[in-house]
Amino acid sequence: MKTNPTLEAIEDWLIREALGQPDIGEMFSGFCERLVDAGMPVERAMLTWATLHPLVEAESVFWLTGQEARLSQYRHDDEETDDWLRSPIRAVLEGRETRLRRNLAGANAATDDFPILTTLKADGFTDYLVLSTPFDLPTSKDFGPSGMIVTWATRTEGGFSDEAVEGLDYLQIRLALACRATIQSRIARTLAETYLGARAGSRVLSGLIRHGDGERLDAVIFYSDLRGSTALADRLAPDVYMTHLNAYFDATARTVMAHGGEVLDFIGDAVLAVFPIEAGGFDAAATRALQAADAVLARLEQAQAATEHPLLCGIALSSGDVMFGNIGIPERLTFSVIGRTVNAAARIEAMTKTLGRPLLVTADIAARAPHAFAPLGRFRLAGFGEEVELHAPV
Repeated sequence: MKTNPTLEAIEDWLIREALGQPDIGEMFSGFCERLVDAGMPVERAMLTWATLHPLVEAESVFWLTGQEARLSQYRHDDEETDDWLRSPIRAVLEGRETRLRRNLAGANAATDDFPILTTLKADGFTDYLVLSTPFDLPTSKDFGPSGMIVTWATRTEGGFSDEAVEGLDYLQIRLALACRATIQSRIARTLAETYLGARAGSRVLSGLIRHGDGERLDAVIFYSDLRGSTALADRLAPDVYMTHLNAYFDATARTVMAHGGEVLDFIGDAVLAVFPIEAGGFDAAATRALQAADAVLARLEQAQAATEHPLLCGIALSSGDVMFGNIGIPERLTFSVIGRTVNAAARIEAMTKTLGRPLLVTADIAARAPHAFAPLGRFRLAGFGEEVELHAPV
C-alpha cells in the first residue's frame, strides 16, 4: 500500500518502543490512540498472545476508546467456557487463518457463527476484523501457535474502508515486531524469577551473570526438610511420590513466599529460603520467618488429612551474613546463598530429628517471641567449633 506521513510516524513510534522495554498494555493503548488520532475508525481492539508461564497459558490487552487498557491472563487450568469455544479467536487459531472479517450492519449482517458478534452489533458496531500475525517464540502449546492476534471493531457507517484495512494490515506487522520483543522480555523475566526467585532473577537479568558475581546479604535463613522421604521414594510409584513431594512444597515454599520470604533452592526434598534483613531491620525479618514456620507446620497438618502418607518436616531458622550470588562453573551456574549461616541452618535442621522437635531456632530469633520459645541447651553442630544455643516452641 502507499504509506503516508501519519502512518510512518506511528511506525517510527513502534520502532522506538521496540528498542526499549515498554509495558505491553501501555504500548498497545498508545498504538490504538495514535490510530484514532490519525483518523483510523478504530473504537474497540483486543491484543492476544500465547506465553510461556507455569500458571498462565495466554494473555490479552483489551482497549476501548476513552478507557484505559485492561490486561487479562488465562490460566492453564481454566475451564474452557462456552464463550471461548465459540470465539472467533479460537476459530482463527484452529483454522490457522491469518484473518477473519464479519459485516455487522444491515440485512446481510453475519453474526450467527459467533455470539460475540451479536453483542457487538447490539452495541452499534458495524464491522469486526481479526488479524493474526505469527512469529516464533517459545510458548505453551496449549493455546496455539506462537504469535499474536488482534481484533478490531468500528461503529463507522459502512464499516472499515479498504484503505483502513490496508492501514491496519500495514501497521500490525510493525506492531508485531514491537510486541515480539516485549513478550520475549516478559517470558525471560518469568522464567528467571520462576527458576531462580524474584531477587536472584532480577539480578541475573540486570547483568550479574559472571562466575562469582554477587553481594553480601544479612538475612534470616529458613531451611526445611521432609521426613521419611527416602523410604517414601522407595515404596511409592514415581508419579505418586512426585504428587506427595509437590504437596509438601506447596505447604512449605508457597507459605514462605506468602510471608515475604524468597525461596532460593529446592535441594532434593529440602527448601532453602531467605528473609532479607532490609528496611524493617532484623526484628521484621525474624518475625516474618517465625510466622512462616508456624504457618508451614499448620499447613502440613491440614494437608496430612488429604493423604495417607506422612507429611512431616523439620524446620530450622538461623540469621547472619551470607553471600548471595553465582556459584558453580562458568558453563553451569546457579544463584544461591552460601556461608556459615546457611550451613548452620542445615545442621540445626538435622538436630530436629535428634531432639524430636519440628522447629528449632537460634537464640537471637527466639528473642523475637520470648514467651513462645524455651531454650533446649547448647549443642555442637557438625563442622562447627563452638556450640550453638537452640530454642524450640514451648
